[in-house]
Amino acid sequence: MKKALFAKVGAHEGNPKWKASISRVTPIYKRTDDIRSEFARDYNRILHSNAYRRLKHKTQVFFATSNDHICTRIEHVNHVASVSYTIANYLGLNTELTNAIALGHDLGHTPFGHAGEEFIKGILQNEIGETFWHERNSLRFVDKCETLPDNEGRERNLNLTYAVRDGIVCHCGEVDENSIFPREEACDLYSVQKAGQCAPFTWEGCIVKISDKIAYIGRDIEDALLLKILSVSELKKELTKISREFADAKASEINNTILMHDFIIDLCRTSSPEKGIAFSPKYLELINTLKNFNSQYIYCHERLANYKRLANLIIECIYQTLLKAYSGKDTINELNKYREIYPSLVNNFCEWLVKYSDTENREMKGSKYRNEILYHLENRKDYIQAIIDYISGMTDNFAIKIFNEITTF
Repeated sequence: MKKALFAKVGAHEGNPKWKASISRVTPIYKRTDDIRSEFARDYNRILHSNAYRRLKHKTQVFFATSNDHICTRIEHVNHVASVSYTIANYLGLNTELTNAIALGHDLGHTPFGHAGEEFIKGILQNEIGETFWHERNSLRFVDKCETLPDNEGRERNLNLTYAVRDGIVCHCGEVDENSIFPREEACDLYSVQKAGQCAPFTWEGCIVKISDKIAYIGRDIEDALLLKILSVSELKKELTKISREFADAKASEINNTILMHDFIIDLCRTSSPEKGIAFSPKYLELINTLKNFNSQYIYCHERLANYKRLANLIIECIYQTLLKAYSGKDTINELNKYREIYPSLVNNFCEWLVKYSDTENREMKGSKYRNEILYHLENRKDYIQAIIDYISGMTDNFAIKIFNEITTF
């Protein structure tokens, strides 16, 4: 019954929002024998992008760990895809759309997680007067930075559907986590100026928004235990109290699997087109209590404070090194003077500039690039934006490699 109710409002053909949902900024090539839907095609385009591949070496909470069992950003987006698929499938919503949004929602996330995000935000505000938040940067990456070869081998922008792009920029799970309803109008997504400013355009986007939180709450606790960020005594003391208040489970049973299951079931039972995508009051209080637990015992832990200082140092060092090379339209030639000293940094960043700026070097590459030009190097602010884009696309490992190259004699 519930599936039938949501199927009427989901992102399916016949829905009044359908045409806007599947629209693209510009048409993309099509094969006559393609059997995929528009959203399935977006999923594949994201899956094959370099930004998705780099997520495996980007911080979720604990950075550059040598422990293979600690959650990375690529695992997180797949957890979100799994949770949102289960919910959307049960409710009769479009699972291909939730899969695509979930897989793409953190593309372009900065290295070193939110520590990197905060530091880059400061640079952008001071230098350009623009704000920086990872949802907006994810939209920028899927719209402007990421490319794939077309059927003639030419690099073009991903050009995803509106519904997927909307779900990415509106995915913030930190606000309005209960009774989420989709908005009615298909607005200009670049008019969204802060996280949580507006609800997603589709019910599927709402599902991903809340699945983001379901996916990380319990997993962060498990990782903190594994890395001894949390002591067993702290866990038992606080989680025993939480379990007594909200559930019958023993503290030892409060793990990611159980939490995800219970939140998913409660959300499916409580949600309806009339109530919105919602938890029951009990589980809404539980998820907020666990969020506060994580904030107190994990995210503010002194060991993470040290890591944040290191992340800031690495990003600042790379940023200042590249900034000093600015010389207007002659910047690439100026950078080349440092090629023997910083070979990885110079080679990689020059390739970035050639691909995205209006340089003669781009034309010398032939007709390979058909992606949007983002930077005009005679404009210093454009060059700063190029550095920010370049750094925010880095993995933790690559940023550390470049830092070591800069600081090693």
